[in-house]
Amino acid sequence: MRDDHQDIATKLLLGALAGLVGTAAMTATMRALHRRLPVQQRYPLPPREIIHEVLPEPAERTMPEHHRQNLTIAAHFGYGAATGALYAMTRPPQSAGLGALYGVLVWGASYLGWIPGARILRPATQHPGRRNALMLASHLVWGATMAATLHELQRANAEIFASDAVRHSAPDGSDPRRAMPNATRGFEPGRQNSAADISRRYP
Repeated sequence: MRDDHQDIATKLLLGALAGLVGTAAMTATMRALHRRLPVQQRYPLPPREIIHEVLPEPAERTMPEHHRQNLTIAAHFGYGAATGALYAMTRPPQSAGLGALYGVLVWGASYLGWIPGARILRPATQHPGRRNALMLASHLVWGATMAATLHELQRANAEIFASDAVRHSAPDGSDPRRAMPNATRGFEPGRQNSAADISRRYP
């Protein structure tokens, strides 16, 4: 049971981190494409619109602009981390294409689903087509980047961050330290090394 809990915690952590990386790539895409919109469509994108709508009116009137910007960034990246963690929990096959498809599903569930359902924003079908295309492209980038990052994090966690990473790095399962030069033998990261150990490594 404890191992199951640790496995779940690892999936949530790696998925959230991958979601944050994907959101950074998504945000860069949004910024690049926003400049190409017609002038009349260059108003703030949905993450900021959502904050504007959910803030109570007194807070909206009195909150400094930079605080609203900070809230937008925090909510934007928080949502990316949460949806990345959810993706990791499904044990998906490692595929950037599948991640991109998941990004489109997140877009649909958000802007055609719970966001208009909660009466925060109008559904995407009532927004300008080019803004919808921007958001769809950004979610494709998010999903593909998130999935690729998750794969790398999972590999790193198993191969270079595990306590038995040295043994696993040998194809035959043997301990590659046996083939190390004499100067490196006896020196073990992670344990208290004697003066003799250190002198052998650094004569």
